[in-house]
Amino acid sequence: MSQVPNPTAGFDQPNTGATDIVAEPPRQPIAQPAGSRSKIYALMASGTMVSRLLGFVRTALLAMAIGSVTSVADIFEKANVIPTIIYMLLAGGIFNVVLIPQLIKASKAKDRGAAYTSKLVTLTVVGMGILTLILTLCARPLITVLTSNWTEPMIALGTAFAYWSLPQIFFYGLYAVLGQVLNANGRFAAFMWAPAVNNVIQLIVIGAFILTFGAYSSGDPMQEWNSIKTMWLAGGATLGIVLQSVVLFWPLKKTGLKLTLDFQWRGMGLRHVGKLAIWTLAAMVIGNLSSLAYSKIVSGATAARAQLPSEQAASVAGEYALNTSQLITVLPHSLFALTVATVLFNDFARAFTENRRKDVGQLLNQGMRSTAIPIVFCTLVFIVLAGPLGRLFAGSSEHAAQAAGALGQLLVLTALGLPFKSLQFFMLRVFYAAEDTRTPMLIQSATAAVGLVLAFTAAAVVDPLHIAAAIAFIYGLTNVLTCIGTHYLIKRRYGSYDVSSVIDTYIRVGWMATLSAIVGCVALWLLGGFSFGFAYDSVVSALISVAVVALLMGIVFIGLLHKTKVPELQSFLGPILRRIPGLNR
Repeated sequence: MSQVPNPTAGFDQPNTGATDIVAEPPRQPIAQPAGSRSKIYALMASGTMVSRLLGFVRTALLAMAIGSVTSVADIFEKANVIPTIIYMLLAGGIFNVVLIPQLIKASKAKDRGAAYTSKLVTLTVVGMGILTLILTLCARPLITVLTSNWTEPMIALGTAFAYWSLPQIFFYGLYAVLGQVLNANGRFAAFMWAPAVNNVIQLIVIGAFILTFGAYSSGDPMQEWNSIKTMWLAGGATLGIVLQSVVLFWPLKKTGLKLTLDFQWRGMGLRHVGKLAIWTLAAMVIGNLSSLAYSKIVSGATAARAQLPSEQAASVAGEYALNTSQLITVLPHSLFALTVATVLFNDFARAFTENRRKDVGQLLNQGMRSTAIPIVFCTLVFIVLAGPLGRLFAGSSEHAAQAAGALGQLLVLTALGLPFKSLQFFMLRVFYAAEDTRTPMLIQSATAAVGLVLAFTAAAVVDPLHIAAAIAFIYGLTNVLTCIGTHYLIKRRYGSYDVSSVIDTYIRVGWMATLSAIVGCVALWLLGGFSFGFAYDSVVSALISVAVVALLMGIVFIGLLHKTKVPELQSFLGPILRRIPGLNR
């Protein structure tokens, strides 16, 4: 269930850690016509939505193939996540922070940046090739270092998966640099939609795996595992990343850039730009190292689960379940907070450029309140429907209901920090717009330090069978603490942004969401959601339950907001309703 590095990594990086891995956004606002900007944002949102939905289906299908709380699921997750984290650790920040400004500058040359781009692509191919080769040869040491109490068979299977998965690092790098070349030349769609190609390939690979070997039903799949299954799953995952990068060559060709291999890298100006971006790169390193530490701690659940009977083992969540809970709960943040923050970033930057610092607080207040309705509502939906949502990603084994319960617990704990995650995300945009990358790095460092102290303390005192829940709780807690700390820094540095009105909005919206949640709980109770009844019988029944309860909660929520005349309702629904004939009033 590893996640492809987000094309919008400068704004959001849902991943496997307690903190976001955020690269520095563009330093200057890009002036574009309103219609053109709206079209770009529509392409970004649609590409993100389609890719995420396909990712959900893929995750659910993978759970059917190998289970969601099994040793194989956690081992595969470990091997398949390592390339993503290592890529972000060693190369993601460099691409996003150091190379992109140079690409944009080079695109204004007479050759539209062809010479510089040729050097950059060549450097990427060589550098990522060497890095990938070294790390692939170190597959076993990597698996050993990043796991806790794994048995020799677990290490061996993880190493086998890693041999097939680590080559993804090379193609992640190629995907990133080609995508940014396209963005620098005004072609945004391909970069945003390429991950959907990967997910389609995954669906085909995993679907064929199930048809060939059958779905996971019970017991420990490691007992019947073989090298063909390893090659099929891990090789198929890598094939998806390969095609995700290769498809970008077609739109790149249509740009008209004549690219060749060019090994003359001296004078590219990377050292100077790297010095400017040192704080952001430091934040990338700190964030990703903390992600690796969290994953090592959570891996202890895999070894502990192996000692239990099948029925009890099905209730023990591990790394796969924890990452799945994050994949689900980050969706509203990506769709709403990310979109609004992307638009507001340019407004923040203009305010600083034009010396209108007093407007920054007003803009920040506006952004925070504008997302209160969807973020708070989705938080309550996740809490109420945690069990059925977990069932969607629990596979089809005889103990799927117990696995759904384990995943649901993580969903609740992870969702509790969602509003604070989005609020803090808006505040970080202010620092970046002011060209201050040092402060976000210090915030990231403090968050990582607090989180890791709590995580290692939990590892020492909490039973490994419950360590995933402890880490999920720490994720939410660090979101709360970081939000509070960032608020005080913003207030001290840039003045008041009328935080009392933001709190008032979230309280009012929260009450309405809570009332809708009570109605949702009653409906879910009638569907057997609290007694492992209909809502847990199958993936289809869980999907029906989620749809019915979420729709009912939404109707009640919107109705209450309208009845109590909450002003944020108009700003949230207005743009949507104005496009529907007969509802433009």
